[in-house]
Amino acid sequence: MSVMLLAALAVMLAWPVPVLLGRARWVRRAPAAAMALWQSVALAGGLSLIGFPLLWGLTPFGDTVVEAAPAFVRALVEGSWIPLLEHDPWLPTRIAAATLALLLFAHLVLTLAVTAVKTVANRRRHRQMVELLAAPPSQRSRLAEGVSGTPTRVLPHDVPLAYCLPGLTGSLTVLSRGLLDQLSEPEVAAVVAHERAHLRQRHDLLRLAFEAWHRAVAWLPTTAMAQRAVAGLTEMMADDAALAVHDRRDLVRAIVLTGEAGSPTSPTSPPSPTPPPRPSRADNVQGDGSVPLTLRLYRLLAPAAPLPVAVRLLVVVAALCLAVFPLVLLL
Repeated sequence: MSVMLLAALAVMLAWPVPVLLGRARWVRRAPAAAMALWQSVALAGGLSLIGFPLLWGLTPFGDTVVEAAPAFVRALVEGSWIPLLEHDPWLPTRIAAATLALLLFAHLVLTLAVTAVKTVANRRRHRQMVELLAAPPSQRSRLAEGVSGTPTRVLPHDVPLAYCLPGLTGSLTVLSRGLLDQLSEPEVAAVVAHERAHLRQRHDLLRLAFEAWHRAVAWLPTTAMAQRAVAGLTEMMADDAALAVHDRRDLVRAIVLTGEAGSPTSPTSPPSPTPPPRPSRADNVQGDGSVPLTLRLYRLLAPAAPLPVAVRLLVVVAALCLAVFPLVLLL
Protein backbone atom coordinates (compact mmCIF):
# COMPACT_ATOMS: atom_id res chain seq x y z
CA MET A 1 0.00 0.00 0.00
CA SER A 2 2.80 2.45 0.88
CA VAL A 3 4.53 1.74 -2.45
CA MET A 4 1.34 2.43 -4.38
CA LEU A 5 0.70 5.65 -2.46
CA LEU A 6 4.26 6.84 -3.09
CA ALA A 7 3.97 5.99 -6.79
CA ALA A 8 0.66 7.85 -7.07
CA LEU A 9 2.09 10.82 -5.18
CA ALA A 10 5.17 10.90 -7.43
CA VAL A 11 2.97 11.00 -10.54
CA MET A 12 0.68 13.69 -9.12
CA LEU A 13 3.55 15.92 -8.02
CA ALA A 14 5.47 15.40 -11.26
CA TRP A 15 2.77 16.83 -13.53
CA PRO A 16 -0.79 17.83 -12.60
CA VAL A 17 -0.11 19.50 -9.25
CA PRO A 18 2.71 21.81 -10.50
CA VAL A 19 0.66 22.70 -13.58
CA LEU A 20 -2.40 23.61 -11.51
CA LEU A 21 -0.31 25.54 -8.98
CA GLY A 22 1.52 27.36 -11.75
CA ARG A 23 -1.81 28.53 -13.19
CA ALA A 24 -3.37 29.47 -9.85
CA ARG A 25 -4.20 33.16 -9.46
CA TRP A 26 -4.50 33.16 -5.69
CA VAL A 27 -0.70 32.96 -5.38
CA ARG A 28 -0.52 36.69 -6.18
CA ARG A 29 -2.55 37.35 -3.04
CA ALA A 30 -0.34 35.19 -0.80
CA PRO A 31 3.12 34.76 -2.35
CA ALA A 32 4.77 33.61 0.89
CA ALA A 33 2.21 30.85 1.40
CA ALA A 34 2.52 29.87 -2.26
CA MET A 35 6.30 29.69 -1.85
CA ALA A 36 5.89 27.29 1.08
CA LEU A 37 3.57 25.16 -1.05
CA TRP A 38 6.02 25.10 -3.97
CA GLN A 39 8.80 24.02 -1.62
CA SER A 40 6.68 21.20 -0.23
CA VAL A 41 5.70 20.09 -3.74
CA ALA A 42 9.36 19.91 -4.76
CA LEU A 43 10.45 18.16 -1.55
CA ALA A 44 7.59 15.67 -1.50
CA GLY A 45 7.96 15.07 -5.23
CA GLY A 46 11.65 14.30 -4.87
CA LEU A 47 11.08 12.01 -1.88
CA SER A 48 8.29 10.18 -3.69
CA LEU A 49 10.31 9.84 -6.89
CA ILE A 50 13.16 8.27 -4.92
CA GLY A 51 11.03 6.55 -2.31
CA PHE A 52 8.66 4.41 -4.33
CA PRO A 53 11.32 2.37 -6.23
CA LEU A 54 13.41 2.23 -3.06
CA LEU A 55 10.56 0.95 -0.92
CA TRP A 56 9.42 -1.54 -3.56
CA GLY A 57 12.96 -2.83 -3.99
CA LEU A 58 13.59 -3.23 -0.27
CA THR A 59 10.33 -5.06 0.48
CA PRO A 60 11.91 -8.57 0.72
CA PHE A 61 14.55 -7.33 3.17
CA GLY A 62 12.39 -5.76 5.88
CA ASP A 63 9.16 -4.06 6.81
CA THR A 64 10.59 -0.53 6.99
CA VAL A 65 13.31 1.34 5.12
CA VAL A 66 15.35 1.69 8.32
CA GLU A 67 15.25 -2.07 8.85
CA ALA A 68 15.51 -3.13 5.21
CA ALA A 69 18.37 -0.86 4.04
CA PRO A 70 21.12 -2.51 6.17
CA ALA A 71 19.76 -5.95 5.29
CA PHE A 72 19.79 -5.00 1.59
CA VAL A 73 23.42 -3.93 1.71
CA ARG A 74 24.35 -7.04 3.69
CA ALA A 75 22.59 -9.30 1.19
CA LEU A 76 24.43 -7.73 -1.74
CA VAL A 77 27.83 -8.01 -0.03
CA GLU A 78 27.37 -11.55 1.26
CA GLY A 79 25.38 -12.87 -1.70
CA SER A 80 22.56 -14.04 0.55
CA TRP A 81 19.97 -12.58 -1.83
CA ILE A 82 20.44 -15.48 -4.28
CA PRO A 83 18.44 -18.06 -2.21
CA LEU A 84 15.58 -15.54 -2.02
CA LEU A 85 15.04 -15.94 -5.79
CA GLU A 86 13.09 -19.11 -5.10
CA HIS A 87 10.43 -17.12 -3.24
CA ASP A 88 10.55 -13.88 -5.27
CA PRO A 89 11.44 -14.09 -8.98
CA TRP A 90 11.18 -10.29 -9.14
CA LEU A 91 14.15 -9.92 -6.80
CA PRO A 92 16.72 -8.86 -9.47
CA THR A 93 14.28 -6.18 -10.64
CA ARG A 94 13.75 -5.08 -7.05
CA ILE A 95 17.50 -4.80 -6.49
CA ALA A 96 17.83 -2.76 -9.68
CA ALA A 97 15.00 -0.46 -8.57
CA ALA A 98 16.52 0.11 -5.13
CA THR A 99 19.94 0.73 -6.67
CA LEU A 100 18.42 3.19 -9.16
CA ALA A 101 16.72 5.06 -6.30
CA LEU A 102 20.02 5.36 -4.42
CA LEU A 103 21.79 6.57 -7.57
CA LEU A 104 19.06 9.15 -8.18
CA PHE A 105 19.40 10.39 -4.59
CA ALA A 106 23.17 10.70 -5.03
CA HIS A 107 22.62 12.51 -8.34
CA LEU A 108 20.30 15.05 -6.71
CA VAL A 109 22.69 15.71 -3.84
CA LEU A 110 25.67 16.01 -6.17
CA THR A 111 23.82 18.36 -8.51
CA LEU A 112 22.86 20.59 -5.59
CA ALA A 113 26.45 20.65 -4.35
CA VAL A 114 27.89 21.42 -7.80
CA THR A 115 25.31 24.15 -8.41
CA ALA A 116 26.07 25.73 -5.03
CA VAL A 117 29.84 25.64 -5.60
CA LYS A 118 29.50 27.19 -9.07
CA THR A 119 27.16 29.84 -7.72
CA VAL A 120 29.55 30.85 -4.95
CA ALA A 121 32.47 30.98 -7.40
CA ASN A 122 30.51 33.06 -9.93
CA ARG A 123 29.38 35.52 -7.29
CA ARG A 124 32.88 35.85 -5.90
CA ARG A 125 34.27 36.71 -9.36
CA HIS A 126 31.38 39.06 -10.04
CA ARG A 127 31.91 40.85 -6.74
CA GLN A 128 35.59 41.32 -7.51
CA MET A 129 34.70 42.90 -10.84
CA VAL A 130 32.17 45.19 -9.17
CA GLU A 131 34.74 46.30 -6.60
CA LEU A 132 37.14 47.17 -9.42
CA LEU A 133 34.58 49.07 -11.50
CA ALA A 134 32.57 50.76 -8.75
CA ALA A 135 32.75 54.54 -8.65
CA PRO A 136 33.69 56.36 -5.42
CA PRO A 137 30.56 56.78 -3.29
CA SER A 138 28.81 60.09 -3.62
CA GLN A 139 26.35 61.72 -1.27
CA ARG A 140 23.43 60.03 -2.99
CA SER A 141 25.03 56.60 -2.96
CA ARG A 142 25.62 57.02 0.77
CA LEU A 143 21.92 57.71 1.07
CA ALA A 144 21.16 54.44 -0.74
CA GLU A 145 23.58 52.58 1.53
CA GLY A 146 21.89 53.94 4.61
CA VAL A 147 18.51 52.85 3.31
CA SER A 148 19.61 49.34 2.36
CA GLY A 149 21.53 48.55 5.54
CA THR A 150 24.09 46.63 3.47
CA PRO A 151 27.23 47.68 1.58
CA THR A 152 26.31 49.40 -1.67
CA ARG A 153 28.40 49.96 -4.77
CA VAL A 154 27.62 52.39 -7.60
CA LEU A 155 28.73 51.45 -11.11
CA PRO A 156 29.60 54.30 -13.50
CA HIS A 157 27.00 53.40 -16.14
CA ASP A 158 24.17 55.45 -17.60
CA VAL A 159 21.82 52.45 -17.94
CA PRO A 160 19.55 52.12 -14.88
CA LEU A 161 20.54 48.95 -13.06
CA ALA A 162 19.94 47.47 -9.62
CA TYR A 163 20.58 44.00 -8.25
CA CYS A 164 21.93 42.22 -5.20
CA LEU A 165 24.91 39.92 -4.72
CA PRO A 166 24.41 37.54 -1.76
CA GLY A 167 27.62 36.32 -0.19
CA LEU A 168 28.86 33.96 2.47
CA THR A 169 30.70 36.70 4.34
CA GLY A 170 28.50 39.64 3.40
CA SER A 171 26.01 40.76 0.78
CA LEU A 172 26.28 43.61 -1.66
CA THR A 173 23.71 45.88 -3.30
CA VAL A 174 24.76 47.15 -6.72
CA LEU A 175 23.29 50.28 -8.30
CA SER A 176 24.24 52.18 -11.42
CA ARG A 177 24.87 55.88 -11.79
CA GLY A 178 22.02 56.01 -14.31
CA LEU A 179 19.61 54.67 -11.70
CA LEU A 180 20.61 57.33 -9.18
CA ASP A 181 20.43 60.11 -11.78
CA GLN A 182 17.07 59.19 -13.32
CA LEU A 183 15.15 58.24 -10.18
CA SER A 184 14.12 60.44 -7.30
CA GLU A 185 15.34 59.69 -3.78
CA PRO A 186 12.05 57.97 -2.74
CA GLU A 187 12.18 55.83 -5.87
CA VAL A 188 15.79 54.87 -5.24
CA ALA A 189 14.86 54.02 -1.66
CA ALA A 190 12.02 51.79 -2.89
CA VAL A 191 14.32 49.95 -5.30
CA VAL A 192 16.96 49.44 -2.61
CA ALA A 193 14.32 48.22 -0.16
CA HIS A 194 13.25 45.69 -2.78
CA GLU A 195 16.83 44.45 -3.12
CA ARG A 196 17.29 44.41 0.63
CA ALA A 197 14.23 42.14 0.91
CA HIS A 198 15.85 39.68 -1.50
CA LEU A 199 18.90 39.56 0.74
CA ARG A 200 17.06 39.50 4.06
CA GLN A 201 14.67 36.75 3.03
CA ARG A 202 17.46 34.75 1.32
CA HIS A 203 15.64 34.39 -1.96
CA ASP A 204 18.92 33.31 -3.51
CA LEU A 205 18.78 30.04 -1.55
CA LEU A 206 15.20 29.38 -2.65
CA ARG A 207 16.06 29.93 -6.28
CA LEU A 208 19.28 27.93 -5.95
CA ALA A 209 17.36 24.87 -4.73
CA PHE A 210 14.91 24.99 -7.65
CA GLU A 211 17.73 25.66 -10.12
CA ALA A 212 19.48 22.51 -8.88
CA TRP A 213 16.22 20.53 -9.00
CA HIS A 214 15.71 21.62 -12.62
CA ARG A 215 19.26 20.70 -13.60
CA ALA A 216 19.04 17.31 -11.92
CA VAL A 217 15.80 16.27 -13.65
CA ALA A 218 15.71 18.52 -16.69
CA TRP A 219 13.74 15.84 -18.54
CA LEU A 220 10.76 16.74 -16.34
CA PRO A 221 9.14 19.86 -17.88
CA THR A 222 7.44 20.93 -14.66
CA THR A 223 10.81 21.64 -13.01
CA ALA A 224 11.30 24.56 -15.39
CA MET A 225 7.77 25.72 -14.57
CA ALA A 226 8.56 25.53 -10.86
CA GLN A 227 11.78 27.49 -11.37
CA ARG A 228 9.93 30.31 -13.14
CA ALA A 229 7.12 30.31 -10.59
CA VAL A 230 9.53 30.57 -7.66
CA ALA A 231 11.40 33.41 -9.40
CA GLY A 232 8.12 35.26 -9.79
CA LEU A 233 7.12 34.68 -6.18
CA THR A 234 10.44 36.05 -4.91
CA GLU A 235 9.77 39.23 -6.88
CA MET A 236 6.27 39.52 -5.40
CA MET A 237 7.61 38.97 -1.87
CA ALA A 238 10.30 41.61 -2.38
CA ASP A 239 7.72 44.03 -3.78
CA ASP A 240 5.49 43.47 -0.75
CA ALA A 241 8.42 44.12 1.58
CA ALA A 242 9.22 47.37 -0.23
CA LEU A 243 5.57 48.47 -0.16
CA ALA A 244 5.48 47.99 3.60
CA VAL A 245 7.79 51.01 4.03
CA HIS A 246 7.53 52.93 0.74
CA ASP A 247 4.83 54.43 -1.43
CA ARG A 248 3.37 52.24 -4.16
CA ARG A 249 3.77 54.96 -6.79
CA ASP A 250 7.49 55.24 -6.13
CA LEU A 251 8.05 51.52 -6.65
CA VAL A 252 5.88 51.38 -9.78
CA ARG A 253 7.59 54.41 -11.29
CA ALA A 254 11.01 52.92 -10.55
CA ILE A 255 10.06 49.66 -12.27
CA VAL A 256 8.66 51.48 -15.31
CA LEU A 257 11.65 53.79 -15.67
CA THR A 258 14.33 51.16 -15.27
CA GLY A 259 12.69 48.20 -16.95
CA GLU A 260 14.67 45.74 -14.84
CA ALA A 261 15.35 47.58 -11.58
CA GLY A 262 14.97 45.26 -8.67
CA SER A 263 15.59 42.02 -10.53
CA PRO A 264 17.53 39.64 -8.33
CA THR A 265 20.74 38.01 -9.28
CA SER A 266 20.28 34.65 -10.93
CA PRO A 267 21.51 31.81 -8.67
CA THR A 268 24.11 30.56 -11.12
CA SER A 269 24.93 33.37 -13.51
CA PRO A 270 25.11 36.90 -12.07
CA PRO A 271 24.60 39.75 -14.49
CA SER A 272 27.67 41.33 -15.95
CA PRO A 273 28.87 44.53 -14.27
CA THR A 274 28.58 46.09 -17.72
CA PRO A 275 24.81 46.32 -18.03
CA PRO A 276 23.08 45.01 -21.15
CA PRO A 277 21.16 47.35 -23.44
CA ARG A 278 18.00 48.63 -21.89
CA PRO A 279 15.25 46.07 -22.61
CA SER A 280 12.42 47.21 -24.81
CA ARG A 281 8.91 47.17 -23.46
CA ALA A 282 8.20 44.34 -25.92
CA ASP A 283 10.77 42.16 -24.18
CA ASN A 284 8.64 42.42 -21.08
CA VAL A 285 10.90 40.32 -18.88
CA GLN A 286 13.16 40.75 -15.90
CA GLY A 287 16.91 40.81 -16.20
CA ASP A 288 17.08 37.07 -15.51
CA GLY A 289 14.62 36.35 -18.30
CA SER A 290 12.10 34.58 -16.11
CA VAL A 291 9.70 37.06 -14.50
CA PRO A 292 7.24 39.04 -16.65
CA LEU A 293 7.29 42.74 -15.81
CA THR A 294 3.63 43.00 -16.79
CA LEU A 295 2.71 40.58 -14.02
CA ARG A 296 4.51 42.69 -11.42
CA LEU A 297 3.04 45.93 -12.71
CA TYR A 298 -0.47 44.50 -12.94
CA ARG A 299 -0.22 43.25 -9.38
CA LEU A 300 1.05 46.62 -8.16
CA LEU A 301 -1.36 48.78 -10.16
CA ALA A 302 -4.44 46.64 -9.49
CA PRO A 303 -3.74 45.12 -6.08
CA ALA A 304 -6.06 42.39 -4.88
CA ALA A 305 -6.95 41.93 -1.24
CA PRO A 306 -4.56 39.52 0.53
CA LEU A 307 -5.91 36.09 1.34
CA PRO A 308 -7.41 35.86 4.83
CA VAL A 309 -4.96 34.82 7.51
CA ALA A 310 -6.90 31.61 8.15
CA VAL A 311 -6.62 30.60 4.48
CA ARG A 312 -2.89 31.36 4.37
CA LEU A 313 -2.39 29.37 7.53
CA LEU A 314 -4.33 26.48 6.00
CA VAL A 315 -2.07 26.56 2.92
CA VAL A 316 1.06 26.47 5.10
CA VAL A 317 -0.32 23.57 7.17
CA ALA A 318 -1.20 21.70 3.97
CA ALA A 319 2.35 22.31 2.71
CA LEU A 320 3.85 20.91 5.91
CA CYS A 321 1.60 17.84 5.76
CA LEU A 322 2.51 17.27 2.12
CA ALA A 323 6.23 17.48 2.88
CA VAL A 324 5.95 15.03 5.79
CA PHE A 325 3.64 12.51 4.09
CA PRO A 326 6.34 10.73 1.98
CA LEU A 327 8.56 10.42 5.05
CA VAL A 328 5.72 8.81 6.98
CA LEU A 329 5.19 6.29 4.18
CA LEU A 330 8.91 5.53 4.00
CA LEU A 331 9.56 5.21 7.71
